[in-house]
Amino acid sequence: MQRQYPVQGAGLGLRRSMMGETLDPAAVDFLEVAPENWIGVGGRYGRWFREVTERFPFVTHGLSLSIGAPAPLDEALVRSIREFIHTHNIRCYSEHLSYCSDHGHLYDLLPIPFTEEAVHYVAERIRRVQDILEQRIAMENVSYYAAPGQEMSELAFINAVLQEADCDLLLDVNNIYVNAINHHYDAEAFLYGLPAERIRYVHVAGHYDEADDLKVDTHGAPVIDPVWDLLQKAYAAFGPMPTLLERDFNIPPLPELYREVDRVRQYQATAPAAMKGRGVSGNSPELLNAR
Repeated sequence: MQRQYPVQGAGLGLRRSMMGETLDPAAVDFLEVAPENWIGVGGRYGRWFREVTERFPFVTHGLSLSIGAPAPLDEALVRSIREFIHTHNIRCYSEHLSYCSDHGHLYDLLPIPFTEEAVHYVAERIRRVQDILEQRIAMENVSYYAAPGQEMSELAFINAVLQEADCDLLLDVNNIYVNAINHHYDAEAFLYGLPAERIRYVHVAGHYDEADDLKVDTHGAPVIDPVWDLLQKAYAAFGPMPTLLERDFNIPPLPELYREVDRVRQYQATAPAAMKGRGVSGNSPELLNAR
């Protein structure tokens, strides 16, 4: 059965530094922003943003929902996001499966403990967000550098949260690559263990090589070949999914970004149209049961 996605093709993260440049609909199919960076913004930035949202399909990727935080859920923020989604005809809202606050923002994405207790806690908060927004949301598999209190594998944790919350997945291919090296697991096996039917769209990005066995997710460099290879494996397993290029700093001129976006399109064009079945139900028991 053909799965439906909120957007199609190859996208790009929109940044304020791009203001004044002419975004080419022939070069990029959709755009993504963090809603917190644009909620309530007026003046010339607000007018420019409104113009762009009227020309391109948009998805949003939040920064401060802090779904795993010990502090109460910021429901006022969620209601502001709901209004933002309606105002700008946003196709999908996604967030990080992590936390970034505890009665105050910590300005970093911190790992949620991979425990049964955390699964239930996070799933309940995701369901509450979906109730307020009156729509499903997608949670992103995040990069992390420590796993405090770990009782289950990262993959088992992600799948359990998605199942219990009945939410979707934003698949970040670079984060799989980074985590696989930092935490010594098989990136392909992890990929094939994810539930394809929950994937809404895909992120691909660059990272920083601190050492052979330590990669840092920065979104500040071009995508490297092993990450492109993993993206192609995702397409081979799940079909050509909508995919967005992230670049948060060291942002080059648009033509250089467009070349990376076009590379996504090339891989999408040569990917099989039908899923091969691997990973459709998160079918990697050796990883799911890992402790």
